[in-house]
Amino acid sequence: MSRQLWTNARIATLQSDAAEPYGLIADAALAVEGGRIAWVGPRQALPANLLQGATAHDAQGALITPGLIDCHTHLVYGGDRASEFEARLNGASYEEIARAGGGIVATVKATREADEATLLAQSRRRLRPLLAEGVTSIEIKSGYGLSEEAEAKCLRVARRLGEVERIAVRTTFLGAHALPPEFRGRADDYIAEVCRMLPVLHAQGLVDAVDAFCETIGFTPAQTRRVFEAAQALGLPVKLHAEQLSDSGGAELAASFDALSSDHLEWLGEAGAQAMARAGSVAVLLPGAFYFLRDTRLPPIALLRQHGVAMAVSTDCNPGTSPCTSLLLMLNMACTLFRLTPEEALAGVTRNAARALGLADRGVLAAGLRADFVLWDAHSPAELAYAMGLNPHLATYVEGQAR
Repeated sequence: MSRQLWTNARIATLQSDAAEPYGLIADAALAVEGGRIAWVGPRQALPANLLQGATAHDAQGALITPGLIDCHTHLVYGGDRASEFEARLNGASYEEIARAGGGIVATVKATREADEATLLAQSRRRLRPLLAEGVTSIEIKSGYGLSEEAEAKCLRVARRLGEVERIAVRTTFLGAHALPPEFRGRADDYIAEVCRMLPVLHAQGLVDAVDAFCETIGFTPAQTRRVFEAAQALGLPVKLHAEQLSDSGGAELAASFDALSSDHLEWLGEAGAQAMARAGSVAVLLPGAFYFLRDTRLPPIALLRQHGVAMAVSTDCNPGTSPCTSLLLMLNMACTLFRLTPEEALAGVTRNAARALGLADRGVLAAGLRADFVLWDAHSPAELAYAMGLNPHLATYVEGQAR
C-alpha cells in the first residue's frame, strides 16, 4: 500500500498532552502508510523522505479529526416503540404501557421474532446516519434477546454490521439487562442463566466485553457481581450501567473489577468517583437518554473533573430511552445540557470513547496509531458541537482508506 499524504489542513490531533487546545495544528500534514499514521505535525516540519513516492491529497483547508467513536449503543433490536412515545405524551403511564405489553418486553418480543436478515436491515438503517457523521468505531450491546439463542442472534448481527458497513464493531454481552418474562420473579435464577450463557457465546467469538444494568429496576450489586466474576473468569473486560436512577454503589463495584467504564452516572457520589479514578474507568455520559426521559438530575461533571475521571459521550441508541442516531447532536447536548466544554465533548467521542472500549490504537491522531480520521467543512473544532442539525462531514478514512 502506497504512502498517502494530506496537506493544507487544520488537524485536531486530540492528543491529551498537546500545548494547543484540541491538539490543534493550524497548517498541518498527515502521512499514512499501511493503515497507520506514519507522521502528523506542522507542514513545514514534514520530513523530506515522506514526500518521496507519496500520493498527495490537498485537504483544501478542511478540519481533520480522529474518527468518531460511539462507545455505548444498543443498536441491534427489533421493531420500535414510537407508539409508546406517543401514548406517554397523551397521558399514559409507564405502568399502563407495560400492562398493555409495552416497554422492554415489547422490544424483547420483536427481537426474538425477527430473523437475522430483518435485524440486520433494521440495524443498518440506524447505523448509516452515524457513518455519515464520521463514526469509525462503535460498541453494540446485546440485551434485547435475553435468551441464549436470541442473544447470539443479536451479537452475530452486530458482527455482520461491521463487515458489511466497514466499521469497527465492539460487541458487549448485556444479558443482565432486564428480566425476561419467563423468569418473572426469579432474578437469581436468571442471573445463573446469564452466567451459563456467557462462556457459550464467548466460545463462538461473539463477546468483546460484558455489561449489566445495576439499578433498582435492574439487578442488585450482588447479582451484578456474579456476572462480573463470570466475565473475569473468561478474561473479558466489564462495564456497567450505573447510578442512573439511584446511587446503588454500582460504579464502586465496577471499579473493583477494573471496569472499562461506568455509564449514565446521574446519581454518582464521591465514593464512586474516587473508585473510578483509582481504576481508570471512563465515565460515559448519555445526554440523549437524559433529554428523552426529561430527567432533571445532572451527572456530577464537576466531581468527575475534580477527580480526573475521563469523560466519554455516546448516543445510547436504543428504542426506549434514546432513539438517537446522531453523535454530533450528542456533542451539542453534552455541552448545552451537561455543560461540558466543546473540547471535552470532542475528546468524549474520540480519545475517551476509545478508552471506554479498551481501544488503545485510535481516538487520537499520532504516529503509529490506526489511521481512522474524518475531514470536515469546518474551521474550528468547536463548530462540531455548536451547530444543531448541520453535518459538515466531507470524508471518512478507515485505516487510511476512504469509506
